[in-house]
Amino acid sequence: MADTETQANDAQQEFAIHRLFVKDISLETPHSPQIFNEKWEPQVELNLDTSHEALENNLYAVTLKVTATAKLKDKVAFLIEVQQSGIFLVNNFAESQQDELLGSFCPNVLFPYAREVISDVVVRGGFPPLYLAPVNFDSIYQQRKQQQAANN
Repeated sequence: MADTETQANDAQQEFAIHRLFVKDISLETPHSPQIFNEKWEPQVELNLDTSHEALENNLYAVTLKVTATAKLKDKVAFLIEVQQSGIFLVNNFAESQQDELLGSFCPNVLFPYAREVISDVVVRGGFPPLYLAPVNFDSIYQQRKQQQAANN
């Protein structure tokens, strides 16, 4: 394994964004239009998930799934889900570096696009914009690796 990582480090490393796209968008407003008459003090729950798959020629599809649920007391004002995806060239990286690129760096690239889509769609749904704070995908990636190591 060390020889493979050394060979990967000796070759020219390549990373590039080939395409960014929205794979899926969903907005549900189960209590509209009545919810618009209530005072807007939502509690927002945010869930994130990432996945990737190998394509061909060192290309990888990475998808960041962002789900945000806004509630007013016990009523769901809206639930939005966005799957922001990208196709990335990842060539000649050691396995551990490649895993970190796909599991941390690429989601960091995708998140601002997903955040913009969410804010836009929420406004189009009749609600005030939802501004999501930045997310530390490096920390999330490290936590997942620690959990995987603990489970093995």
